[in-house]
Amino acid sequence: MSKISHYADIHAYTTKDKSEIRELMHPNTHDVRQQSLAEATIKPGKKTLAHRHLKAEELYYILQGNGEMHLNNESILVKTGDSICIKPNTNHCIKNIGDTDLKILCCCSPAYSHDDTVLV
Repeated sequence: MSKISHYADIHAYTTKDKSEIRELMHPNTHDVRQQSLAEATIKPGKKTLAHRHLKAEELYYILQGNGEMHLNNESILVKTGDSICIKPNTNHCIKNIGDTDLKILCCCSPAYSHDDTVLV
């Protein structure tokens, strides 16, 4: 298992919530056990599907862009440099409200899994 990942070697894929993800660190391919780290990209005008994670606590760090974050019934405007804590079983989605790609660094503990993601 690798201790280092190189961005150019990481292929993007679409998660259950329809965001484009690059797994920067994940137990399936790297020498980490308790968490995962990914970069998500949401195109202008697009949003992720509303979902929740049964076990994972998730942290978002906005790398680039402007978004509207929905946590249960609350809407929060977010921008480059903001961090968001998403507790397990919190319904959430994010919409890109800017004119450039919204890029988010996502950390999940335990690691991201399609099986832990429930669409709502």
